[in-house]
Amino acid sequence: MAGDAQAISVPESPPSDLWTLGAIGVIAYVLGNGVHEGVGHMGACILTGQTPISLSAVSMECSHDSQFVLAGGTVANFLASALFFLLGRRTGPRHPHWKYFFWVAASTNLLSATGYFLFSGAGGFGDWAEFIQGLQPVWAWRASLAVLGGASYAIALAFLLRQLQPFVGLRGRAAVPVAQRLCWTPYLCGGIVECLAGLLNPQGMILVALSAAASTFGGSSGLFWGPYWLPALQSAPATPPLPIRRSNAWIAAAAVLAAAFVATLGPGLRLSAPMHR
Repeated sequence: MAGDAQAISVPESPPSDLWTLGAIGVIAYVLGNGVHEGVGHMGACILTGQTPISLSAVSMECSHDSQFVLAGGTVANFLASALFFLLGRRTGPRHPHWKYFFWVAASTNLLSATGYFLFSGAGGFGDWAEFIQGLQPVWAWRASLAVLGGASYAIALAFLLRQLQPFVGLRGRAAVPVAQRLCWTPYLCGGIVECLAGLLNPQGMILVALSAAASTFGGSSGLFWGPYWLPALQSAPATPPLPIRRSNAWIAAAAVLAAAFVATLGPGLRLSAPMHR
């Protein structure tokens, strides 16, 4: 009841603009995809002296997939999430759009990284399932991955939700619908764009289900159900929320980036001729 009373005492402000929230989400999701496939996997492929063969929104083919290459995507997501978190902390309330973008970008990268352990451990496929291939007993390694993923995902989500408080402002049950607007909009818009790109991949629909849909709607699903946790995580007093007002610049940037992403990394880029093994 005290939380609800605090929420009522805070002056009302107009809700954040859905178009701008969605645009920021699209940019953050596309960037996270590039971090995982391009910076992580392709970067690790090059660092190990191998040749990147192709790059798409759902996969990166290397001339030789070592454990370093397999782990590269997740490691890059962890590093990117830390960078975006620090940038968000250094961004003041005078720049709410950038501060919110850094929060969404940190969230998508961190949830993708921690969720991949759970995904590979429970499902038995993906980068980390291949990483532990040959290690015995298989069931123990998979169970360890699943436990690590589940625990780290819950900790990461709780941490991220606390960082969302400046944009929510309210406390208690009144904070949930505000948090839903801030979390659901980028989650749905970013996930749809990634799945549209995945539909164009030449390797079949299975990658759409296992990579595009699983890594976005599945991997960052905490943005969908996490807002219900928020009242239990709040400790700061209620404050007027930082507004995310309509920004045509962010909307235009998201439209251009989404079109380029779907058109190029959807069907994929051939980087070199396949090598005979």
